[in-house]
Amino acid sequence: MKKPTISDIAKIAGVSKTTVSLVLNNRNINVSEKTRSKIIEISNELNYIPNGIARSLSTSRTETIGIILPDIVNPFFSEIARAIEDTAGKLNYNVILCNSDSNNIKEEKYTKLLISKLVAGTIFISGGGSRNSIDFFKKNNIPVVFVDRYADPLKDFSSVFCSNEEGIFEAIKYLYDKGKRNIGFVNGSMKLETSKLRLKAFDKISKQLDIYSKSLIYNSIYSVEGGLIGTENLLNSNPKIDAILYSSDVMAFGGIKTIKRKNLKIPEDISVIGYDDISFCEYIEPELTTIRQPIYEMGEQACKLLIDIIDGKTINKKIEFKPKLILRGTA
Repeated sequence: MKKPTISDIAKIAGVSKTTVSLVLNNRNINVSEKTRSKIIEISNELNYIPNGIARSLSTSRTETIGIILPDIVNPFFSEIARAIEDTAGKLNYNVILCNSDSNNIKEEKYTKLLISKLVAGTIFISGGGSRNSIDFFKKNNIPVVFVDRYADPLKDFSSVFCSNEEGIFEAIKYLYDKGKRNIGFVNGSMKLETSKLRLKAFDKISKQLDIYSKSLIYNSIYSVEGGLIGTENLLNSNPKIDAILYSSDVMAFGGIKTIKRKNLKIPEDISVIGYDDISFCEYIEPELTTIRQPIYEMGEQACKLLIDIIDGKTINKKIEFKPKLILRGTA
C-alpha cells in the first residue's frame, strides 16, 4: 500500500499542500477550526506519519533534543531524565536518551550521534560534558544546557543547579546541634565538579565547628557499592564515628547496609543523612533523612530553558534552586 502524503491529504481536504503542512506542524496560521479539524481527521484516517528526515533537512534540525547522563541505573539521574522527557513531550519535542557510564569516549561517541541526528539541543545531566563534547556542539551551533552542574568552565553555558554549599551546611549543622562530633563524609568521585563543591563545603563547615579531620572523609563513586566501600573504610579507621553524611542517597543505601552488618543501630549509634531525596528514600527502613534537591523541577526547567535557547528567547541563563533538609528516621 502506498504511503500517504501531504498531497493526498490536501486533495481530500480541498486545500493547498502548504496549508496541510502548516496545520500538521502546529504553526499558528489563519485557518478556521473547521478546516484544521478536517485536515487532522483525514491525516489520522490515512495513518499519515510526517517525514521527519525530510523536514529536518529543510530546517537543519529536528524537533528532538538529546539527553546525556552518566548512569541510568542511578534514580537521581533517571528521575531528572523523566522530567525532561515529560516536559519535552508537552512542548512537542522528542527525546534521545544517551547513557555515557561516565566515560568520555562513550560520551563523545554519543555527541557525534546526536549531531548526526540533527538534534535541536542537548542537556547534560551532572558529570557529563567533556571539553571535546562541548566543542563538538559549539562548532555545530547546537545549544547545550547543564543540570546539576555549575562551574567556571561552564560560565558561557546555561545551567540548572541546586546550591551544594547550602545543602552540606544544613546537614552538618543539624548533626552538630544533635551532639554529633565525629561526622564522616562519603563523597563522590573527585572527577566530578559536584563532588568537589560538596567536599569544599564539608571542609569549610567542619573547620568552622572545629570538628574537621581528613580521616573522616572518603571519596568513592555515586552508587550503592560506593556507599558500601566508603562506609566500611570509614568505620574501620574511625570507630568513634557517630554520624555519616553521604553525597547521594544511593550511597547512603549502601552505607546503611554496612552499618547494619556491623550490628550498629541507626540512628542510635550512627546517624545517616543522604543527598538528593530520590523516591526510594521513603521505602527503606528506617526511612532516609536526606537533603532534598527539587529533582523534577530541575529537569523541567532545564528542558524549558533549552527550548527557549533554541527559539532564540534567551542566550545564557543560570537557574539556582535551594536545597532542604528532610527529616525522617535515620538522623
